[in-house]
Amino acid sequence: MATDMSGDAAGVSDFAHLHLHSQYSLLDGAIRTKDLCKVVRERGMKSVAVTDHGNMFGAVQFYQEAKAQGVKPIFGCEAYVSDGDMEARSDRKNYHLVLLARNEVGYRNLQKLVSFGHIKGFYYNPRIDRKTLREHSEGLIGLSACLGGHIARLVNAGDMDAARQTVLEYKSIFEPGQYFLELQPNGMELQERLNPILAELGRDLDVPLVATNDCHYVNQDEAHAHEVLMCMGQGRTLDDPKRMRHECDAFYIKRPDEMEAYFRRYPEAFANSCEIASRCNVELHLGSPELPDFQLPPGVEHDLPGYLREVAARGLDERLAEIRARGLRPDEDRYRERLAYELDIIISMKFPGYFLIVWDFIRHAKVHGIPVGPGRGSGAGSLVAYALRITDLDPLLYNLLFERFLNPERVSMPDFDIDFCMDRREEVIRYVTDRYGSDRVGQIATFHSLKARGLVRDVCRVKGVSVAEANEIAKMVPEGPKVSLSLAMTDPEPLKKEIKKNPDLEGKYREKIEIAEASTKLRLRAEADPKVADVLKIGVALEGLNRHAG
Repeated sequence: MATDMSGDAAGVSDFAHLHLHSQYSLLDGAIRTKDLCKVVRERGMKSVAVTDHGNMFGAVQFYQEAKAQGVKPIFGCEAYVSDGDMEARSDRKNYHLVLLARNEVGYRNLQKLVSFGHIKGFYYNPRIDRKTLREHSEGLIGLSACLGGHIARLVNAGDMDAARQTVLEYKSIFEPGQYFLELQPNGMELQERLNPILAELGRDLDVPLVATNDCHYVNQDEAHAHEVLMCMGQGRTLDDPKRMRHECDAFYIKRPDEMEAYFRRYPEAFANSCEIASRCNVELHLGSPELPDFQLPPGVEHDLPGYLREVAARGLDERLAEIRARGLRPDEDRYRERLAYELDIIISMKFPGYFLIVWDFIRHAKVHGIPVGPGRGSGAGSLVAYALRITDLDPLLYNLLFERFLNPERVSMPDFDIDFCMDRREEVIRYVTDRYGSDRVGQIATFHSLKARGLVRDVCRVKGVSVAEANEIAKMVPEGPKVSLSLAMTDPEPLKKEIKKNPDLEGKYREKIEIAEASTKLRLRAEADPKVADVLKIGVALEGLNRHAG
């Protein structure tokens, strides 16, 4: 019999949302990672899962935010499972399946499955198949997902025999008791027909139920803005009959009492959400770099620090000879003192291997005629980097500070900004991967967000506003890296009054006031035209969400 887990004496519930999309479900999830755990805590929950579509882009940020808010993070992913072999390109059909990591083994398997989806199975979406899932199911919990899940689609197509067989197949893929049928309280007609059928399947096949809400936005009143976001992702307008839509406003982060109220008819589903949350316990070990080993050449008698000192000293001698060849007279003592100072810091912070690895692959590129940039960013302040020809800028000539790159009082991983010829960049990546191992090499993604002027144009397009009018509205938004629609829509007068009361606030508010004052025409237009006001309201709701990865 299910126990009441809606809340304890302090108003904190064991219930957890186990199916939730953050801003890393690109142009679909409208929940900002920085807001998620604060909202979860404020709504009386102590744990939450993030299950973005086909990726774990936000895992580290989610973990850090959760720890800062005292919320337990549950790592997950809503995977795309192909109908057949994930490497086949003849059929793009796939089904959703929520995967949650119970422990560190599960977390590693989740990472592998996500990587396989992108590297081997990508065809419109990053797909895995059931064979691969079976091979990497240890430590994972599987949930049958939404209306896009395999079981839901078979049931809604009326193929109950196939639905039963598929439930049993997934039950066999996961460890005993680790596969659940998802019931959702969104009120959509298809879902309301599906829930009792899934409950019956669960009873007949001894598969437990779980309550989820497939959260896509924080508050109920953000449903319309979320529809606009989905249209952006589909390249469609709101009035397009072919667009995918959520025909309800229920996909928000509901409070435990809201979830419990719906699931009174399925109390075991609500109780199991609490049980699953208690099973999932994964800690990330962040903050200490785990670098691959630099293999010393045969016959070298030094250790890593000694070898770095040797090649740096030899490299500096070559650089000084080049300076003299240009008719200059460098202060050699100054150069050697600076080199010794930097080397002492690099070695004390245990980064000689990092410098040697970067030296190695840049040297490889240059030997093979691959153009390499002269160096950017704070790394150009390192004389060791100059001596190793990682950079080609003399930091003493230009009075550049090493401490901006590496500072013993602010321990952080050094980071060289290196540019390779675009046409041959893959050769360098392949060399590094072959030399140091594919399990030690990864590429970093960047995320482009929805911002001010571009966002206004996007919202206008989705709402059917003409290009000419969209451009007219967008041009009323000031330009600048710190401009946001929320600032543009702010009345500057209250801020000015605050400064009059407390002049110390001048520095804090001055730039905001300037942006607001430059946006006066925009606010007046919004006051006069409800259509413009609606565009800007939606823009404020979506601003800062991720648009695409690069």
